[in-house]
Amino acid sequence: MEKERIVIANRTCTVYKSGQSGYLLLQPIDEHDLEVLDNEMETIRSLTDKPFTLVAFEIKDWQTELTPWAAPAAFGKIPFGDGADVTLAYLQDTLIPKLEQMKLYNKGTMQCLLGGYSLAGFFALWAGCQTPVFHGIAAVSPSVWYPQWIEYAEAHQPQAHAVYLSLGDKEEKTKNPVMAQVGNCIHRQHELLTAHGINTILEWNPGNHFQHSDERTAKGFAWLMNH
Repeated sequence: MEKERIVIANRTCTVYKSGQSGYLLLQPIDEHDLEVLDNEMETIRSLTDKPFTLVAFEIKDWQTELTPWAAPAAFGKIPFGDGADVTLAYLQDTLIPKLEQMKLYNKGTMQCLLGGYSLAGFFALWAGCQTPVFHGIAAVSPSVWYPQWIEYAEAHQPQAHAVYLSLGDKEEKTKNPVMAQVGNCIHRQHELLTAHGINTILEWNPGNHFQHSDERTAKGFAWLMNH
């Protein structure tokens, strides 16, 4: 695949392109994600024969730029912010139009998929409720334990056509009382999607939250392209 790093409106993006793509994959990433992005790409290619373009855009403040409303710190001392609106505006008003201009995306012939891991997966779920731009959402080990999220999900129907959910089978086995609710929350999220008639799946991976994020994310994107 062709790979390049470009800067779009002060955000560094890593772009992978394979021929005449039928899908545009958008993914918020941090430094760890960047380190394993090549392996994620190879894993996607091993799971589907669909041609795609992936644009991974870097997030500088993970606990502010990906969350839609403020919340107390769940781990450490840094609270969560309310910058998800700004990040979504960047996608819709800056990044996607620029990719169209660069001939990397054609909304008439390509499907736009948004996905990510942990808080990035949570952001993808939230963004899928805000706009019909994203045909599919890959919410991989998403932070559905986030305060007030389930109440929000119960009141807001996703506008995406398909949603992939996954979780590590040891993620809810934590001493953190907030994050320990992730198992119950992911089941409820899946129930809500099913009730709305969304094409969805809940897949369980072996291990805790910090294992194989690249391969798990690849499975999510591949499932969306194959379904």
